[in-house]
Amino acid sequence: MAAVSVGGPRGSGGGPGGGSVGGPAVLAIVAPALREALFDAESEALLHGAGSVLFAETLEEGLRRAPEGVAVLITSWGMPLLTAPLLDRLPHLRLVAHIGASVKPFATPELFARGVRITQAGAAMAPPVAEVSLAFTLALLHRLPRFDHALHAGAEWADAETQSPRHELAGSVVGVVGASRTGRAYIAMVRALGARVLLSDPTIDAAEAAALGATLVPLDDLLAGSRILALHAPSLPGTLRMIGARELALLPDGAGLVNTARSWLVDEGALVAELASGRIDAALDVFDEEPLPVGHPLRSLPNVLLVPHQAAGTVEGRRRQGALVASEVAAFRAGRPLAHEVHERDLETMA
Repeated sequence: MAAVSVGGPRGSGGGPGGGSVGGPAVLAIVAPALREALFDAESEALLHGAGSVLFAETLEEGLRRAPEGVAVLITSWGMPLLTAPLLDRLPHLRLVAHIGASVKPFATPELFARGVRITQAGAAMAPPVAEVSLAFTLALLHRLPRFDHALHAGAEWADAETQSPRHELAGSVVGVVGASRTGRAYIAMVRALGARVLLSDPTIDAAEAAALGATLVPLDDLLAGSRILALHAPSLPGTLRMIGARELALLPDGAGLVNTARSWLVDEGALVAELASGRIDAALDVFDEEPLPVGHPLRSLPNVLLVPHQAAGTVEGRRRQGALVASEVAAFRAGRPLAHEVHERDLETMA
């Protein structure tokens, strides 16, 4: 059986607090290890101050323990689609607070039709993902994956040190696809180190791009003119496989592709073929199939840096996520505005 905890903050010894209706006011679908990473004592105290709280590993477990009276549902990754039959079991639900960024995997029109509000913690995740994108950028510019792979593979020193030309970030042209929260944080970081930034995003104009320190250009121009291509666009019908064989061929020889956004954006087969030629390099945190199979060709290519979808998982980032969610729940219960509310129209442009 999944581990469930009810009542006050860890170590407080307190029992369940009172909600506005019978039973727990807050149901948090967060596994114990993730709970430990997300919520420090201050965040948990804030949560419990908003009403009694029940933690459960799965939604079904939580619903069995708290079939009625839940006003706030805290969600984590792997949530099922919140359909009408599930929502019927949460008749008092008024807020869904997601500890991640995108609510698209589980949010439904039925939520909004019932007047349920939604908030999420994407703003807390942007800094670490942008930092990993920056680390990827520097690694590719300096050919670190190639050096590392050669030495680990037992290459002779003279062979290992012979790599393609390397470059500094200062003065390099970095092409950013998508002015998302993470994209904007990444732009600020690479600009601070002297990069020149091209930006492709149909949702902003040239003036807004200039305010970010970037030059707005069509995608093809960005691809042809960038030493590093960094993807920060959302997963939308129009962005599916937006970077395919034709687009990859536009990248200059020796360019690097950075993807900490979604594998949805790239034709993975075309990317593997281009990488196998040795013409470009890549650093990836996201994949079509996760976990990435042991025998996947990306695992054996010497010009690829791989991270198992962990760009956002810093200690500080997780704490920010927990604090943000706790503050949103407290604001909701106190009748204050939500700082990170998601409206139904936002789903159209959400990753």
